[in-house]
Amino acid sequence: MMRPIPLGPVAIRCAFGVASCAYALAGSFSLTAYAVQVRSVTEGVYSSGQAARGQQIYRVECAECHGTAMEGASGPPLVGESFLSNWSARPLANLVDKIQKTMPFNLPGSLSRPQSTDLAADILRAGRFPAGPVDLSDAMLAEVAFPAAGVSPSPAPAISAGTSLPPPEGNLAELMRAIAFPNSNIIFNLQLKDPGAQPKRKPASAPFDYVEWGSNEYPGWLAVDQAAVALTETAALLLTPGRRCQNGRPVPVDHADWKGFVAALVEAGKLAHRASQARNYEAFIDISDKLNDACANCHKVYRDKGGTEGSGAARCQ
Repeated sequence: MMRPIPLGPVAIRCAFGVASCAYALAGSFSLTAYAVQVRSVTEGVYSSGQAARGQQIYRVECAECHGTAMEGASGPPLVGESFLSNWSARPLANLVDKIQKTMPFNLPGSLSRPQSTDLAADILRAGRFPAGPVDLSDAMLAEVAFPAAGVSPSPAPAISAGTSLPPPEGNLAELMRAIAFPNSNIIFNLQLKDPGAQPKRKPASAPFDYVEWGSNEYPGWLAVDQAAVALTETAALLLTPGRRCQNGRPVPVDHADWKGFVAALVEAGKLAHRASQARNYEAFIDISDKLNDACANCHKVYRDKGGTEGSGAARCQ
């Protein structure tokens, strides 16, 4: 945790003034950006020739994950209601940025800006938005937006009395990589290393590295405590309505077996937390087995259909 530096009254007033000014400027820029987004993708913002170029790129770089007709495979669909809902009223520039910076999944950043823009044109073609007389240019992107989706997202239902969760931010794969994967590995690692026998924290190297510093800030049993809590608390996130799998299908939160797999993960997390608090290293042999079973049983049904990473077209069924 970063330690705050006390500020005197003058510094606080200055900081408040700077923040207020920044807020005003941010609001001004936001209003300006909104004002120039006057065109819709329904107004013929790309050309047929540009979409044809994008289609050639799509077949080579994208079809394997998103399907030959953009219907979705291991990656989400790029046409249809779920796609339009996700991009509702957002600038077309955001889509091109995402393509350029994060796609293809196994080689992000390998597409040029013109290629990414041509791919966006092909996505518009596939979505049956009309073509126009000129190519979509980089300068036009910020002035063009998707139409607002006609269906408002349903609010997340209550998980318990007086408690509800906001709509999910990430897909299931992103959630698992962010929480379940790294924290499970901390538990599994106890089969190899005693957290009570770990060396003392290393001093931060120069130049300062936040990731290196953070990984050493809570060593040994503290890391195990936190991993156990993270796995247990993930349950509500794995049951959040509206979350989708990486291939665009809804996470089967209403399936009885899915709920059972989540319950098994919670049980393993709670056992791990109690054993960690007791610093009971020997208990983690059985706990690691329980955690492995909880993960493997779910993966067998919902993840492994479709093969290795990037080929899960049949996942979440």
